[in-house]
Amino acid sequence: MNKKIKKILVANRGEIALRIIRACRELGIVSVAVYSDADRASLHVAHADEAYRVGPSPAQESYLRGDLILEIARRSGADAIHPGYGFLSENADFVAACEAAGICFIGPTADAMRMLGSKTHARQVADAAGLPRVPGSVRALESLAEAKQVASEVGYPIMLKAAAGGGGKGMREVHLEAELAEALETARSEAERSFGLGDVYIEKLILNPRHIEIQILADRHGHCVYLGERECSVQRRHQKVIEEAPSAIVDENLRARMGETAVRLAQGANYTNAGTVEFLVDADRNYYFLEMNTRLQVEHPVTELVTGLDLVHLQIQIAEGGPLPFTQQDIHLRGHAIECRIYAEDPDNQFFPSPGKITRLLQPSGPGIREDCGIYEGWTVPLDYDPILSKLVAYAPTRAIAIERMLRALDEYHVGGIATNVNLFRRILRDEDFRAANIDTGYLERLLARTPAQPEAAAFASTEAGVKEKSCLRSSAEQAAVIAVGIFEQSKVPDSSQTTGSSQTAATNAWKTAARSEALRN
Repeated sequence: MNKKIKKILVANRGEIALRIIRACRELGIVSVAVYSDADRASLHVAHADEAYRVGPSPAQESYLRGDLILEIARRSGADAIHPGYGFLSENADFVAACEAAGICFIGPTADAMRMLGSKTHARQVADAAGLPRVPGSVRALESLAEAKQVASEVGYPIMLKAAAGGGGKGMREVHLEAELAEALETARSEAERSFGLGDVYIEKLILNPRHIEIQILADRHGHCVYLGERECSVQRRHQKVIEEAPSAIVDENLRARMGETAVRLAQGANYTNAGTVEFLVDADRNYYFLEMNTRLQVEHPVTELVTGLDLVHLQIQIAEGGPLPFTQQDIHLRGHAIECRIYAEDPDNQFFPSPGKITRLLQPSGPGIREDCGIYEGWTVPLDYDPILSKLVAYAPTRAIAIERMLRALDEYHVGGIATNVNLFRRILRDEDFRAANIDTGYLERLLARTPAQPEAAAFASTEAGVKEKSCLRSSAEQAAVIAVGIFEQSKVPDSSQTTGSSQTAATNAWKTAARSEALRN
C-alpha cells in the first residue's frame, strides 16, 4: 500500500543533508534538519524547513545517537527519516528502531541491511548465491588468536575491514603477523567511533586491482535494476578520491554480467531501495564481489548525470511504496561524468585536516558543471567530522571533454582561509596515465610518489599569506605590494606541468583574480 510521505527528518549534515533537503522541496515534502553544536550555523540548517539541536559536537554524542534522532522525529512529527551516507545509514539496529516506532526509514529493511549492510553477512549471501568474491572471513573476529589463524589461512598481505560502514574507515593493511595486533586494535577503535560498531573481519589484500561498483535500485514489488557502473579506482588509503561513470574498461557485455550479479545478490536478500554492489576487477577483467553499501553513495551524482535519473527522488518514491517507473531496458548511459571530492585537507602536508574559517569562496559554474556543496563564505569548517566540503562534478559527451571541463572548473575554484585538495585534482587530471585510463587502486600513491606539487599551489599559498597580512597593512600601496610579491614568486617557478597553454593561463588568471578581489575587500 502506498503511503505519501509528508515530512522527512534528514539524519545527517553537510552537503548530503542539503542534497536531500533540496529533493524534499522539489517533491513538496517538509524537511527537518538536525545539528550538533559545531553545525549550528551550517548551510543545511539554514535550508531546512525546521531544525533541531541533536547534541554536542562529537558524533558519538549527536549524529550517532539514534535514540535522540528518533525523539526529534517524534517531536517534529516527521513520518520518515533519510540517513544520507555515513553515521547511522547502515546501522540495522537504528532501522529496526525506526520500524518499531512506525517511522519510515528511507532505505532497506533492517533484515535486508543485516544480511547485506554487514560486510560479513553479505559475504555469506554471496557464497550462498555462488558469486565470486575476495577470499577471507565471513564473520567478525572475536579475538587476536582467531585473527592470526584466519590471516595464516588466507595468506599475507591481508586487509582488516569494518563490518559496518565504509569510506575507508576501520580499514588497515597488514603485511606481517607482527603488525596484526596493533592494526586490529586501531581498526576496531576507528570502526566504533565512525559507525558505533567495532566488528572487524579479514579479507585477502589484492594489490592494485580496479575498483568498480554497480548502482542498483529495487522497489517493494519485486523489481530490481542496475544503473550501470562507477569507476572508483583513484583512491588514497582506501578512500575514494575521484569517481567516474561509466568505466573506461567496461563494455556492454561486462556491464551486463556485473549488473546481473549485483541484482541477483540484492534479490537474494529481498533488498529494497538504493544500494551499491562493489567489485574488484583484475587485469583480465575478472570481477570479484567485495561488499555492498546499503545506502546512497557519496558518488551518486555521476550516475544521475549519465542516466538522467534523480536517485534521491526515486529513494523517496520507493519508500512510499511506489513501483520503479522504468525497466532495465529503459536504462541507457549517455556521456561521461567525473566527480572530485573537495576536502579541507592539505595534500602537501601529509593530507592533514585544515579546519577554520572560509574567508573567500569562488565557486565554478558554466556548462556541464554541478557542485553538491555544504559550505559558504564566512563559515567555519569544524574539526569534528569528515572534512568533505563539496563534490564537484563535470559532465560531457566524452571522457576527454569531461576531463578538460573539470580542469576548467578547478581553475575557477578558490577556497580562502583553509587548505584544500583542489590542486591535487589538477595534478591527477593532467597526468598521462589518468588521461589514458591506466588506473588502479594503487595509481594515486604512485603519482604522489613521483610528482611534485604544481606551481599554482605556491601561487595560492602566496596569495593566502598576503590576504592574512592585509589587516596589518597601513596603506593600499602596501596591499598592492603583497599581490605583486605573489605574482613575482609565480614567475620564478618553472612550469613542470603537462598542460596546454590555455589551461595554464586559466589557472594563473584564477589565482590572480582571487588575489586582487581579496586585496580590495576590507
